[in-house]
Amino acid sequence: MASIIRITKEFTFETGHALHGYDGLCKNVHGHSYKLSVTVKGTPINDPNHVKNGMVIDFSDLKKIVKEEIVIPFDHATVLNTSTPHKELADEMEQRGHKILRVNYQPTSEMMVADFAKKISTRLPKNIVLVGLKLRETETSFAEWLAEEQA
Repeated sequence: MASIIRITKEFTFETGHALHGYDGLCKNVHGHSYKLSVTVKGTPINDPNHVKNGMVIDFSDLKKIVKEEIVIPFDHATVLNTSTPHKELADEMEQRGHKILRVNYQPTSEMMVADFAKKISTRLPKNIVLVGLKLRETETSFAEWLAEEQA
């Protein structure tokens, strides 16, 4: 029987955000150097004639998916919840040439990692399963999404 193997690829990106209605400093526009760990699982290809023999998924294929879905849109963008009055802030910043990413949720690490899971899952090959994501906001704070805990 073939082994199920987990592989993880890590990414970094710089993103700003503000938390509308929050009672602390994060209500202000500020940024983080995010680190995202993406873990998938599958059975390594067992075909000596296959160019990807021995791989669950080529790390470069996983990198392409995550870069297109997460890193490129989020890197050096300011993420704002435009179902709040931050819609006006987003419009104003964008008019001044800022890269704005509008979302319909409070852009906390918790909500971002759930959004990332949806975006990445839809792009993975059918035989590859997203196991988990870890989004590190600072050296000491992170949010984690695990497939096994989803309803």
